[in-house]
Amino acid sequence: MTYFTNKLSTRLDQLLANNHQHLLCGGLKGIEKESLRIAKDGFIAQTSHPKTLGSALTHPYITTDYSEALIELITPPFADIKDTLAYLHHIHQFVYEHLDNEILLGASMPCGINGDESIPIAGYGSSNIGRMKHVYRHGLWHRYGRTMQAIAGIHFNYSAPEALWPTLHQQENSHLSLEQFRADTYFDLIRNFQRLGWLILYLFGASPAICKSFFKSRPALMAQFEEFDQGTLYHPYATSLRMSDIGYKSKNQANLKIDYNSLSGYVSSLGKAIETPYPDYEKIEVVVDGQYRQLNSNILQIENEFYSTIRPKQIIKSGEKPTLALKRRGVRYVEMRSLDLDLFNPIGIDEAKARFIEALLLTCLLKDSPQISDQDHQIINANQLAVANFGRKPGLELNNGRQRIPLQDWAIEILESMRPVCAVLDKEDTAKPYSSALAQQRCLVENQDLTASAKILENMTQSRQPFSRFALNKSAEHARHFSLNKLDDTLSKQFIELAEQSLAKQKELESKEQIPFDDFLKQYFSQK
Repeated sequence: MTYFTNKLSTRLDQLLANNHQHLLCGGLKGIEKESLRIAKDGFIAQTSHPKTLGSALTHPYITTDYSEALIELITPPFADIKDTLAYLHHIHQFVYEHLDNEILLGASMPCGINGDESIPIAGYGSSNIGRMKHVYRHGLWHRYGRTMQAIAGIHFNYSAPEALWPTLHQQENSHLSLEQFRADTYFDLIRNFQRLGWLILYLFGASPAICKSFFKSRPALMAQFEEFDQGTLYHPYATSLRMSDIGYKSKNQANLKIDYNSLSGYVSSLGKAIETPYPDYEKIEVVVDGQYRQLNSNILQIENEFYSTIRPKQIIKSGEKPTLALKRRGVRYVEMRSLDLDLFNPIGIDEAKARFIEALLLTCLLKDSPQISDQDHQIINANQLAVANFGRKPGLELNNGRQRIPLQDWAIEILESMRPVCAVLDKEDTAKPYSSALAQQRCLVENQDLTASAKILENMTQSRQPFSRFALNKSAEHARHFSLNKLDDTLSKQFIELAEQSLAKQKELESKEQIPFDDFLKQYFSQK
């Protein structure tokens, strides 16, 4: 395993030499943002997904994740990140117009939990596809508990510009088909990002503390934390406890060896996990008293159960398995999944952060990317957990595959390697927004007190507030922001039409004759 150097990559060298660097600009960026609905009593909302927002099953931009209360807002992909963020802001405006005395929690780690049962599992109606989504969530409950599933985050979707691919393919004299070359190059990006994904946790992690109520269903885990106050546990140097082993990192999946060295290896290894029985899950059983508890008793019920910081993605057709979509049509984009909600921003992410992420992903695509071994996987996981739990600890060292290296030194090395890409993405813009975003992150590397995780703990200390109160107060500020910034009538009308169309689409789906659910699942999992 290697780490980045300041040297330009061969790919970027050749693009610059042939004056093709403009082809790197204008990649598509989309955002998926989860937020818990919180009732006025400060607890997770027990109400159904508001019907005025449309159908969670069929709406393209407003849906739910694990819980009925965990709303998910999805933007279309745009070439200009300003358009992506503007659309995300518009969706928030529309949602807030239709929340009844509720607010969206601006923090990743959930507050207002009163045991597992207080987290309502999302429902999607009576169609087979809707039932499958609901049963899958029941399976997650029985396997991991509901509390872990109530954690929220942001997924950043990125696809390189279409015009770039034929040029890269030609300049490397690749013997592969263009589709295979594209897939291989996206996997280059994925492997590079995995090696340095800890940097996202250090820079943007915003979950250094957790409500004690989070551990009500798993009290044994509390012993590994320090007490901030009567209601809060924390690690003094934590960045993103969401990404630690009490968050999305699952011990059940720790031994899964998913292959990121090729598309075929990825599809094969993930498919194997979906088909391999797991004794602990067999004890849960699949159907009890006529009711499904999980889709199956295998290591993974479906692909989405495997948590990874970054995924290759292809747009799926209705009822199509994600791995089959990848196998049939290759990689369309990557989904970066390790971003906490920014508690200090009403929509959870700002422009500088988004520009930095785009530049980082593009740098990962352009750099050499050695294959990842089993030992590399262990190093990558150890680095991530170290930064999640202790990322701001002075003198913290990480393993770069060759030696231990101070986090700060490695972070600066990565940032320096991004300079040429940021310069290209800035084009003729005199404001140099990408280089400026890079400079902002350099400040955070040089002074950990400027990171979101440090600022959250500092604010909690100064205001003498537990995490839940601080998070709820910030979320209330965001709600006031949207009450003062209403959606204009034209956009509001468009969102109302989208909601009505989605409800009609679900109704049409449910009006069609359904085959028995058992047969539906058999057909789904037998897809080849």
